[in-house]
Amino acid sequence: MSIRQLRTLAFATLAMGLAPPVFAQTADMSFFVTSVGLGKGGDLGGLAGADAHCQSLATAAGAPARSWRAYLSTQGAGAVNARDRIGTGPWKNAKGETIATSVEDLHSPANKLTKQTALTEKGAIVKGRGDTPNTHDVLTGSMPDGRAFAGEADMTCKNWTSSTAGTAMLGHADRIGLDETEPSKSWNSSHPSRGPGGGCTQDDLKSTGGAGLLYCFAVN
Repeated sequence: MSIRQLRTLAFATLAMGLAPPVFAQTADMSFFVTSVGLGKGGDLGGLAGADAHCQSLATAAGAPARSWRAYLSTQGAGAVNARDRIGTGPWKNAKGETIATSVEDLHSPANKLTKQTALTEKGAIVKGRGDTPNTHDVLTGSMPDGRAFAGEADMTCKNWTSSTAGTAMLGHADRIGLDETEPSKSWNSSHPSRGPGGGCTQDDLKSTGGAGLLYCFAVN
């Protein structure tokens, strides 16, 4: 369907008093928040499984052929930093809006990530604090600078293979939390997961406002 046809459809739905459909402007899209998680809590099938999820959603949305990577860190021997696996930027959302020009910009207060710009691959806004259900918690396993956590404390659901015990560091896609502290407003390192199931179950992620969503970036 051409852009002209999409606009005609949108105008027609408005004329009938209906909400316009959401269409991703995929030509320039190089960043998105996944519209759905994998449904297995913190078990993403490792980095490879998470990357495949990003790739699958991008393809389904009609994005041009690109290599997509999930913004995730791992820990322990051979630890991986999320910031080192997403390319160099710049990155644009489904509407063609630049959310960051470089890795340094992405991890600075100057980045343009907000509730209105951290869109899904379909061009939709992720439900955040005040919405039902709140799904603003995004899996990252990362410190604010995009690097992996050192030490023995698990922050990656056992390197994204556990759907029971463990913990995952989460970011807020809408950059809104319980207060005005920096962690509450952090897109990539707000608070760890928790819950009665051990910390990495799907229900654990839901309990604090999540759905196992990921940030996906096109590697340039």
